[in-house]
Amino acid sequence: MVLADWAIWLGHADPATHLRGTYDSDEGFRAIIAAHQGAVPLVAACVANIKGKLVQRPARGALGVIGSTSNIHRQFGAIHDGEGWLVRMHGGFGRMTARTLAAWTI
Repeated sequence: MVLADWAIWLGHADPATHLRGTYDSDEGFRAIIAAHQGAVPLVAACVANIKGKLVQRPARGALGVIGSTSNIHRQFGAIHDGEGWLVRMHGGFGRMTARTLAAWTI
């Protein structure tokens, strides 16, 4: 939900309103990812709600999915800070170096 919260902070309507309150555990979160066959299709569907555009080279403020191409449980929503990807971790945000699977400008 951090990517949706970022979009709202930037002034967009909530792109993930249909997902809010639908899970309350890691298992519930993972079930939603699995139902969409990965984080990329899930985030793509949400970004489409605010007319985001898929980009090849993310710029500062872009949303993305990074991580494993083969393990959907090792895919992470991220925000680009102009130099790299930031992901929400316990206690705040941190930089993560991983393969960019998809990125969108919003």
